Amino acid sequence: MNRRHFLKTSAAGAGGLWLSSWGRAAATSGRPPRILLRSSWQSVNIGDIGHTPGALSLIEKHFPEAEVTLWPGNLGHGSRDLLTKGYPRLKIVEGSLGQDSNQPAAGSALAKAWHETDIYLSGSGSNFPSSAHAAAFHKATGKPVGVFGVSTDPISGFGGDRDPEGGTLKNLRERALKLPPTHLPENVRYVIDRAAFFFCRDTLSRDYLRAQGVKTPLLEFGPDAQLGMHLRDDAKGLPWLAEHGLQNGKFICVIPRLRYTPYYRMGTRGRAADDDIKDAINLRWKESDHAKLRDLIVRYVRATGNKVLACAEVTYQIALAKEMLVDPLPADVKRNVIWRDSFWLPDEAASIYAQAEALICMDCHSPLIAYRHGTPAFYIRNATDTWKGQMYADIGVADWLFEADETSGEELWSRLAPLHADPIKARARVKAVMAGVEKLQRGMVETLRAAVRRT
Repeated sequence: MNRRHFLKTSAAGAGGLWLSSWGRAAATSGRPPRILLRSSWQSVNIGDIGHTPGALSLIEKHFPEAEVTLWPGNLGHGSRDLLTKGYPRLKIVEGSLGQDSNQPAAGSALAKAWHETDIYLSGSGSNFPSSAHAAAFHKATGKPVGVFGVSTDPISGFGGDRDPEGGTLKNLRERALKLPPTHLPENVRYVIDRAAFFFCRDTLSRDYLRAQGVKTPLLEFGPDAQLGMHLRDDAKGLPWLAEHGLQNGKFICVIPRLRYTPYYRMGTRGRAADDDIKDAINLRWKESDHAKLRDLIVRYVRATGNKVLACAEVTYQIALAKEMLVDPLPADVKRNVIWRDSFWLPDEAASIYAQAEALICMDCHSPLIAYRHGTPAFYIRNATDTWKGQMYADIGVADWLFEADETSGEELWSRLAPLHADPIKARARVKAVMAGVEKLQRGMVETLRAAVRRT
């Protein structure tokens, strides 16, 4: 991160929108610097839950004088209690924008938060979540917007010229290089051009935006905020492990995933036209994707005699783990496999992951939770899961990143076996990786501080 470049260009005018009377007032009034954090996109996924405590922990550690107000998307599944207990100083404000005014209702708590804050900070997520809200905030207030670790994959998914089948990271990179410099939608370009800083949680997003010629004075790689989450709930996690006979360092966690999350089946929204295509893609890949996980489980149990915990990152994966990972196993292996039949919050998951020998996951954020708590983890990336998985190579664990279409149970075991043989070395590597991550994240918060306080 070139902080000198950031300070120079912002003072010269590229970030001048935030060098105004409000900034000088905040610096001289004696009140705490105020941050409006837009995060907590959904609560059916411990990754989306965990983005918020990750950002809060980083700010609390490196910018402790700041006062943070969270503007959440959804605080279900106990996530509100997680935040209020973990961060007693946190303020929470909820509300939406008027369709005509694109502003909070006059006199509302959200309008007050907009008026009083010094900066709008967008938390980590896919495809710059709520970018329209960031733009509306900037237009209404003239105050700065900053972005903490998002992805901007323009290839995968639905709509326009996107590809529902996705592709490998290599393939997506090659396709992005061919996009014209005018590809970025103008409404998204508007807010990125005016952002005080924009951290991408993967270098593919950073390089795509650089090729699009965005004008933010600071565009850099900044790790996903999930990696900053320090919370653990040992009071829940450790008794659960004991109840199920899972001993420290004597089991692995394995998490399944469909190619597309079936939100309409989870009650979070109604069925959409695209869901027919998503269902077809899921059905086509469901068996082959999970067969390699079962193969790994069989190899691990028979080679080590240890246990396996089949668990979930997203609510629908609870049933999926039983159906695709546990039930088809041979009897001699199945007796060593524990199925977690309930959802958890990221702090309890962290407590359990911390005790595991390793974690093998087809979803993107449980490995990040594991790393933060010292446990080695593999991410098996499905082709439809956008290019956010590039973050694993970016933080230094490219050999723990696997393309689902290009790996096998045999290969996964060949990478896991050395970790089993020398767990101390494996955990030392995680510690070194996290030292690099923490240095980058400290720089992200220093940038946030500069954007709030510079006059």
